[in-house]
Amino acid sequence: MDSVVIKHTIPLSQGFGYGIVLGLGGLFAAGMIATTWALKRYQNEVQTSEMFSTAGRTVKTGLVASAVVSSWTWAATLLQSSGIAYRYGVSGPFWYASGATVQILLFATLAIELKRRAPNAHTFLEVIKARYGTAAHITFMVFGLMTNILVTAMLLTGGSAVVTSLTGMHTAAACLLLPVGVIVYTWFGGIKATFLTDYIHTVVILVIIFVFAFTTYATSDILGSPSAVYDLLVAASKRHPVEGNAGGSYLTMRSREGAIFFVINIVGNFGTVFCDNGYYNKAIAASPVSALPGYVLGGLSWFAIPWLAATTMGLACLALETHPSFPTYPYRMPDSDVSAGLVLPNAAVALLGRGGAACTLLLIFMAVTSASSAELIAVSSIFTYDMYQTYINPLATGRSLIYMSHLCVGGFGMVMAGFSIGLYYAGISMGYLYLLMGVIVSSAVLPASLTLLWKKQNKYAAILSPILGLCCSVTAWLVTAKVQYGKLTVASTGSNNPMLAGNVVALLSPFLFVPLLTFAFGADNYDYESMRAISRADDHDLAQAANIDLGLVPGENRASHADEEEEQKQLSRAAFISRTITAIMTISLLVLWPMPMYGSGYIFSKKFFTGWVSVGILWLFFSSTCVGLYPLWEGRHSMAHTIKSMYLDFTGKKKFPVAAEVTEASTPPSVEMVTDEKVAQKA
Repeated sequence: MDSVVIKHTIPLSQGFGYGIVLGLGGLFAAGMIATTWALKRYQNEVQTSEMFSTAGRTVKTGLVASAVVSSWTWAATLLQSSGIAYRYGVSGPFWYASGATVQILLFATLAIELKRRAPNAHTFLEVIKARYGTAAHITFMVFGLMTNILVTAMLLTGGSAVVTSLTGMHTAAACLLLPVGVIVYTWFGGIKATFLTDYIHTVVILVIIFVFAFTTYATSDILGSPSAVYDLLVAASKRHPVEGNAGGSYLTMRSREGAIFFVINIVGNFGTVFCDNGYYNKAIAASPVSALPGYVLGGLSWFAIPWLAATTMGLACLALETHPSFPTYPYRMPDSDVSAGLVLPNAAVALLGRGGAACTLLLIFMAVTSASSAELIAVSSIFTYDMYQTYINPLATGRSLIYMSHLCVGGFGMVMAGFSIGLYYAGISMGYLYLLMGVIVSSAVLPASLTLLWKKQNKYAAILSPILGLCCSVTAWLVTAKVQYGKLTVASTGSNNPMLAGNVVALLSPFLFVPLLTFAFGADNYDYESMRAISRADDHDLAQAANIDLGLVPGENRASHADEEEEQKQLSRAAFISRTITAIMTISLLVLWPMPMYGSGYIFSKKFFTGWVSVGILWLFFSSTCVGLYPLWEGRHSMAHTIKSMYLDFTGKKKFPVAAEVTEASTPPSVEMVTDEKVAQKA
């Protein structure tokens, strides 16, 4: 089948592709520059190093939830989940959604512990260094950067493949240009820009998924109802039954290969959440009372996105393959196209023609850019605070820190564009990277989590267990591929069984290494005081240059001792609630809901399938309320104040102080090495 050369018409012009990638990226950049200026002028949000990396630690629940949804909605969320639905049927979207939601819910517990144990931290790696020292710090820095590199590469390879499929733009050009707009608005707005653009991206993604869902299940002339989709799926099951599925049907949760993907998905996503500094950044930026509800609402809201998107577009692709509007008609999609993430674009074109192609291009652009901005901030924070301030210039001023942050945002974005181009020419697709992530980074999940959760883990366990786990996982992955297929190729190493072996070994081997090393070298009895001693950056120079009292900048006022005690009480209550909620939701999503259906081998009836789809649509309405409407309600007073202030300013009825622009050019950045004189001055 894959030997047949399949040609299909490209629905959109290259000009349209460049217009979206560059034009829309530029529009977002201009909008965020204007927003940053308005926040600085009317809300005193000077772009200090603290504001750039932590947003003053004042972000509210709604924006935290929308940022979690946006950051976790990768190109793979929409493309890979639809490909899994195409391969395995209705089980695929659920396995994808449930296998990637529980990590966000469980991470809520770590978010609370991070704010309890290290209230002034900028990155999770600072916490590692405070507890274990330099060797562990460097070890986890490597794992953190590997996570950021893999995630960003997957975003760009998946997004560029879709842009090429829909517009004919060269894949290398798409890899190079997709990050440009993101770099610009992240450069100017920092993590606050990421939160605000995340909100916009999330709303657009939700609207487009609603368009796809209602077209497929209500208004389409080709499909138009769950009943019609059901009949076509039954016919598809007869034409090409799925090996390992109950009755060969696409309409069952009993899927052997789907279950294997489920395990790979769970393991890999533990690594990409618990080892990605971007998720810790959002926990740090959240106000103390917002971290728990933000992550719980974000996780539950996100569940509906891959579930409904894939249940709609993955199944629509199966249903429409025999229709002349399908891009590869009369052939099925080649497996390479499925792995590249082209199921959703093909279904959209078959359903809505050029309009569907435009919606898909916009959808993927939003998914790629929103998640990319979080990765840029994550890497920028690591280089600024964990490398530059820790090992190069410990007495760095706020100006030096923000200079390094800007430098890292631009540098990492361009380096990843080049790296993704290399992956394209090497034949490495988004699907391959998605399965590989867990093999590479998941061995750091347990020791990272126990840093905040278990006082007895010692530095030897923290340092050695991720490294030993990585060695074991790579060995299991490659040996399984060699034994099963006789050779090591992209195809053999990317197969389910080798990836399953590598992912499972990566996550589970530290459960052996951590206690073994902890008790072999002597258990710690850590008191968490060195974490609490982490201090904030000194941004007085930036505030002085901007002619603003630093105490007026959000988050810069230090709380009183009584306020800190009350905050700790709130966080302690939140820690108990988070453990309870996440345990209940995890068991529900992984066991109570899917396993009875898997064990029974039930094949959906038409009425059950209709109800299944309806629940997905209703859940997406719930998501829209949580991450679309609630942030507007929560921020209504701040928005009203800003709009009123702008009106009074522009009409001349009230004059606001003009803050000086803080740029790198205004004063040479202090990026020099620490001198004895500076140390004496500080003392």
